[in-house]
Amino acid sequence: MIVTLLKALIIGIVTVPLSLLAVLAGQLQKSGRMYHAIARGWLGFILWIYGIRVTIRGVEFLDPSKQYIYVSNHASMFDIPAVITVIPDQIRIVFKREITQVPFFGWAMKYGSYVIIDRAHAKDAMKSLENAAEKLSQGQSVLLFAEGTRTMTGKLQPFKRGAFTLAVKTGMPIVPVAVNNTFGILPKGSKNVQPRDITVVLDKPIAVPESDGKEVELLLMNEVHKAIEKNYIEQS
Repeated sequence: MIVTLLKALIIGIVTVPLSLLAVLAGQLQKSGRMYHAIARGWLGFILWIYGIRVTIRGVEFLDPSKQYIYVSNHASMFDIPAVITVIPDQIRIVFKREITQVPFFGWAMKYGSYVIIDRAHAKDAMKSLENAAEKLSQGQSVLLFAEGTRTMTGKLQPFKRGAFTLAVKTGMPIVPVAVNNTFGILPKGSKNVQPRDITVVLDKPIAVPESDGKEVELLLMNEVHKAIEKNYIEQS
């Protein structure tokens, strides 16, 4: 317990200046590259201090000259550090508004180059997708957790349509992302970190049909769910 508290204290001390630096970077450089670099460094530090190693498979499927919509499962708060630190891309996370209420860290997220989504209000949620579409048009990629919230059981949950509405709207290919072995590190509601090695598996990008509409979105959602399910290891 003492070691856990000490690590949390160190992370807190590091988070304060880095959060302020990230806010400054987010305001000064609209491309978000500096902000993303700070985020990667900070998240990498968190993984390191907890002794968590992350490996990635499927990088060969990515074309550095293209933008993607990354769609991932969500089992733990450590999914974000895992994905951001190992995927070699300028990724902008689409995250829920509640996170902005967290002191320093949340403020850095709010005033940075990532995208806030408010699922409680449909109009605001659609505006968030428009913001994500703008990031894609600027040469950046985006990351969405299609389950909407973290799994409580370690099993893959049904997906929500937001990521697929964005894909159909922009025509950008989707990269299915399976994040394995994070559920036991810090399950939802727990404060006790249990270090485990994480594996991030990227599948082949899935092209978006030229047609649009709800049926196309649902078909795309089903295809991506199957791709992630194929690489996902149920956790407990």
